Formats: sequence, structure tokens, C-alpha cells
Amino acid sequence: MVRSLLLGIVLLSLNLAAQNKKSPIDKFRQLEEILPTPNEYRTASGAPGHKYWQQRADYSIDVELDDLNQKIIGRAAITYHNNSPDTLTYLWLQLDQNIWEPHSDTDLTATAPDWKKFPLPTFRRFMDDPFAGGYRIGPVKDATGKELNKHINRTMMRVDLPAPLPSGKSFVFSLDWDYKINNSKRVSGRTGAEFFPKDNNWLYEIAQWFPRMAAYNDVSGWQHKQFLGTGEFTLEFGDYKVRITAPNDHIVASTGVLQNPEQVLTPLQRQRLAVARTATKPVMIVTEAEATANEKSKPTGKKTWIFHAENVRDFAFASSRKFAWDAQGHNMNGKTIMAMSYYPKEGNPLWERYSTHAIIHTLNIYSRYTFEYPYPIAISVNGPVGGMEYPMICFNGPRPKDDKTYSARTKYGLISVVIHEVGHNYFPMIVNNDERQWTWLDEGINSFLQYLAEVEWEDNYPSRRGDPAKIVEYMKGEGHDPIMTNSESIVDLGGNAYHKTATALNILRETVLGRERFDFAFKEYARRWMFKRPMPADFFRTLEDASGTDLDWFWKGWFYTTDIVDISIDEVKLYSVDTQNPEIEKPLSKKEKEAEPVTLSAQRNKPIRKRVEDFPELADFYNKFDEFTVLPSEKKAFEAFTKQFEEDERKLFDPSMSFYSVSLKNIGGLVMPVILRVEFADGTQEELRIAAEIWRRNNLQVEKIIATRKEIKSIALDPNLETADADTSNNYWPRRAVKSKFQIFKEDRDKVNPMRELKK
Repeated sequence: MVRSLLLGIVLLSLNLAAQNKKSPIDKFRQLEEILPTPNEYRTASGAPGHKYWQQRADYSIDVELDDLNQKIIGRAAITYHNNSPDTLTYLWLQLDQNIWEPHSDTDLTATAPDWKKFPLPTFRRFMDDPFAGGYRIGPVKDATGKELNKHINRTMMRVDLPAPLPSGKSFVFSLDWDYKINNSKRVSGRTGAEFFPKDNNWLYEIAQWFPRMAAYNDVSGWQHKQFLGTGEFTLEFGDYKVRITAPNDHIVASTGVLQNPEQVLTPLQRQRLAVARTATKPVMIVTEAEATANEKSKPTGKKTWIFHAENVRDFAFASSRKFAWDAQGHNMNGKTIMAMSYYPKEGNPLWERYSTHAIIHTLNIYSRYTFEYPYPIAISVNGPVGGMEYPMICFNGPRPKDDKTYSARTKYGLISVVIHEVGHNYFPMIVNNDERQWTWLDEGINSFLQYLAEVEWEDNYPSRRGDPAKIVEYMKGEGHDPIMTNSESIVDLGGNAYHKTATALNILRETVLGRERFDFAFKEYARRWMFKRPMPADFFRTLEDASGTDLDWFWKGWFYTTDIVDISIDEVKLYSVDTQNPEIEKPLSKKEKEAEPVTLSAQRNKPIRKRVEDFPELADFYNKFDEFTVLPSEKKAFEAFTKQFEEDERKLFDPSMSFYSVSLKNIGGLVMPVILRVEFADGTQEELRIAAEIWRRNNLQVEKIIATRKEIKSIALDPNLETADADTSNNYWPRRAVKSKFQIFKEDRDKVNPMRELKK
């Protein structure tokens, strides 16, 4: 025990001064030099500026689904509105289907996979005849029918305007196209067709199916970065009128509201839809039995479904004669939203039980944390695409086994993917960020909200992302990139853009800001930028502005670096006040000496007979003197000492106070709040929550004093596992043994399906 508090503080100050010379990095340096300069379009508070603008594109499209040849044939008239302050001389469109052209950049830049686990779709690409996809674009014409010059640059197409397009003016042009639909079993992607050999039918999920206007904005101008398959899309809002022609026995699910139900639905289907609008649980519009019977039909003609969608940034649809269809109207503050699910019989019993419920649950939770869902439709479709989102409609993959059993992983995988993909209606379909550049800004934010929705589904929901303890292995791994990495350059997309971002936001909510401040600031961001295009700086600035908290250290650490959280309790020292009072200090010293361990030599020497025992005359005053006896001179010295202090100052010399100096070391480099759980000898506990600013002068090592009248038994750092600390073995004082298990016998890796096993 160190008995001099004053000496301890002096040594502590000198120690910190020396360490500061070794840690010159300012983890709390502001981001002004990194973030773009605020302007009249985007403010320093993170809100849209008073001159904020964005472009708009309206579409009128006729498309035919060729079920015999798995082909899309389309024609579109596009009205492009130049709301920018700039005069434009050409327009750029996205040609996403061109990633499947022979010798596309996607194929040419693909690197070898793990040879031990060669993905089947990749293997097929080498062994089978390559899929020759891509657009065939016809003439591009203006409103008068005059052909316009076009230039195709891989997945982008430039259309030269016949005359400059001034600010505030619009331009109308048209084009036609066709392309082969990829068979998802051979060439997987965000769209595709699935063949069912047992009943000789196809199921189509059609997306990125028409040339879409590229975004033009105040930050990057034209966003015409090539599509390589990972970085998704940044698009303009507009109104769509789409006429979809399909075999007359197909059921079509689509973005938008159906305009001609009398021509494409039976009277019974329309009646069931009317009942579903006010139902309290999903209503079957097309039953599984009806869908199974429809699989055997022989199409004799075509039918055109007409859909209209307002203020959406994209359009997708699905079509098949295999679809069962259920629906339920969801009342949201007096507005009815039709939640609907479409799935083949192969999706049951999972889909009719969970999909539409998951849609409604998502709308409730996301609307609470952001804004009220503005669209009239929300659809989930089961098909070949594992999980992909578009306005009002999403594609989701999980299905049970052929015997109708399923594992818990499949069940929760379905619920989670529906939550995630329906949730994308909010980010990025409404909060319209640039996915081609920043995957995390929609996937990470959406994964965070998915986590909030999952915890409200049921107790102990097996969420994969959001819990800080689950991100540790990724952050320690070789594939750990900064979150602020371009979408196409990320090594581990799931770990980076989804998992790490969701975890960072959860930590920001639970540990750094607290739920009330975070929720207010997050909702403000969503409200400010709905139907607008935010950039990362707008997100960072809004959360700081609305929470009233400097978070630059947090954004820098979590988003711009690969630092990890690893804080260690290196040492704990106990200090107490030297009262200078001999009547207090000498008994304490005696007690401390008596408590000291007896050395082995002393123990063995104890029974040896001593000379003074044989010759008692050798004993004198000092043989009987107690060194801890208080001497008169010591009393006088104490009286002289106390005279220099006032009466209230003398009370500070409290012998019952103990001062524990806790030395903390930042091994991982990521500065974070320090959470300490202190357990006292009497069994009570106290939790100390210290802001990250404790590291502001020294980001490598700090010492924290805990003043208490109780004896501390133990201290635990991050006891609730809320900071993603990568090494919890150094989070305890005294140190604890690290528990682990080993197996003697070979591990059985077969996954058990309890439902199937018990059915047998």
C-alpha cells in the first residue's frame, strides 16, 4: 500500500506528461479538413441547404415478359427534368444488364475464389457455355422522332442532346431494348429467373430491367461509376406508368398500384382483396391449391397489367403462374397500406405464416424510428434472388426443405431478410443515398434498424448483426476495411458495410449518446433527407447537430480507420491519506505489518532456541519496546502540523478514505468510453461510465482515481460487452482465468433439423 496521496499524484502527473510525448495522435481532431465545405446546398448542420436541388425522371414503359425464351422486351418514354442550376448537353443512363455481356468488366476483373471452396455458380461459368446477356438497345429518339446520338460505355450510356438543356427545363426521349433473362441457377444476381423442373414452370424476379437515368447531383455531378456488381445504384425520383404484358395465367407483383384489376384479376380475387384491406390477419388472394392447379395450365394468350407509382426511384416486378398470394391491409394513422406476399408452394409452410407479418412488423418499427411509410403497397416475393430491394417490392429467398420441415436458421433467416429488404424502402428508396459509392449509408443503417426490429419480434431473437460482441472476430480479421471504403473495393462487404456499421450505430445509441438523444437525432436525419439525397457528411453532421454532441472522434475511429477496441486494466494501485496523526497511523502500520506474509526462512527459524532465552540478562529496553508506541514528540509534531490547516480542511484527513488508481491502456487504438463495474468487499457494486474524452490528452494510457470508503474487491471493464472489446481477458482486476473448451473427439458438423427428426 502506498500511503502518500500527495506523492502519488505528483508521480501520476509526471507519468502522464512523459506518455503524452509518445502519443501525438489527436484522436479528437475535428473532421472539418476531411468533410466537404458546407454550402448553400448542404449546410454545416447536416440539413439540406436553402438552394438544395435534385433532378427528376418520369417514365412511361411498355414491357413484355417472353416466357418461352426467358426474355424482356421493352420500350420507354422518359421525361428528364433539369432542376439543377447547370445547363446540360448530354444525359447518362445506367445499363446494368451489361454486366452479363461477354468480356464485361465484371467478368474480366473477377479474381480466383478460394480453391478449397469453389462456388458452384462460378464453377459453372467456367464449365458451361457462358451466358451471353446484356442489352440490345434500339434507336434513341426525341419527342419528334428524330434519332439521337448515343455512346455506350460498358454499363453506362451517354445520350447527346440536340440542344443544351437549360436549368428548369425538361427533355423527352424514347428508346426500346431487349435482353435475355439470366437463369439464376447458372448466373446469380440481383434479378433472374428460376426454373422448376418438376412442373416445368418459371418464376421471374425482374429488376435493373430498363435503362435508368443516372444521378446528377451537387457533389459528384454525373454519378456514372461503372457497375461491377457490388456497388448498387443511385437514382432519381419520378413517377412511373408501367404496362407489363405476361402470359395470361401469370400473377404479377409489382412496384406501384394496380390500375386495371378488373382486366387481370378474377371476381373472387378482387373480392378477397377487398376483405383483406380490413382484415386482422393475412387473407389468401390466391391459395396454394389454386396456385398448384395453375401450374398445370397451358397458356393460350397474354394479359397486360398496368401499374402506377408516384415519387419512386426505381421499379421492379415479379411474375409466375406458380404464385400463391396473401395480403393484409395495415392501418397506419388512418392510411391503409397493403402488405402482400407472393410465393410458390415450395415456400410453404414458412411463407404464408411469416412473410406478411414480417412486412407489417417492419413498417411499424421503422416508421417509429424514422418517418411514416409513405407508399400504399409493401410486397415480399419468394424467388431465386436471396434478398434484394426495390420501391414497394422486395425479393427474398429462404424456403423449407422438400418435406416441408425447416431449421431454426431458415425460419429466422426468412423473418430477418423480409425485415431487411422491406426496410430498404426507408433507406435508400426514400432517403436516397448514393449506393454506388457508399454501401454502408444504406445497408449499414438498414441493418441497424433491422436489429431494432428483430429485438421486438420475440425474446432472445438470434440477430446476426448489431450486438457488439458479434463484430469482434471481423474487426480482428484480415478482411477488416474502413467503413468509408468504396463499395467495389471492400474485401468483406457483409462484415464492413452491414455488420460493423450496424454495430457502430448500436454502440452510439446505447453507450455514447443514450437512447433518447440518439433516437431524436437519428429521426431528424431521416426526416430531413426523406426523398432527398444525403451524403456521409450530412449524416455525421446531423447526428452531431441534433444530439448536441461532438462525435468526430467516433466517426474517425469507427468509420475512417481499422482500429479496434481493446482497452486493458493494466494495474490498480491503492493510495490512502497520510493523516500525520501518530495515534491513527501507528496502529494502521502495526496492522499492516502483522498482515505481511511470513517468509519460509522465518517460519523454519521460529522453533530454533535463541541465545537471549538462555541468557535473560541480555534483554534490555528495546527487547520490550513496541516500535508502534506513540511518542510525546510525535504528538507535538502532529499538533504543529495541524495548525497550518483550517478546521474544515482538517476534515479532509479522513483515514477511512481509500484512493484506487486504475491504470488503463488503449491497446487497440480505438478510443471509446470507459465502463467500469466496481465490486466492493461488502458485496455491493457500482458502475462508472466515463466519456471517451478521458483519452483526449493521451490516447495510449490514462489513470482514473476511484475514491471510496469501501474496500474494492474487483473491477471489470466493459462488463456488459457493449463496446466490442476485442480481448476481454485483460478487462479484469484481479485477472481472471480465461475459460475455453477443447474437444477430444472429432466434431460432428452435421446440422440437426429438429423439425425433421421429430416428424420421423
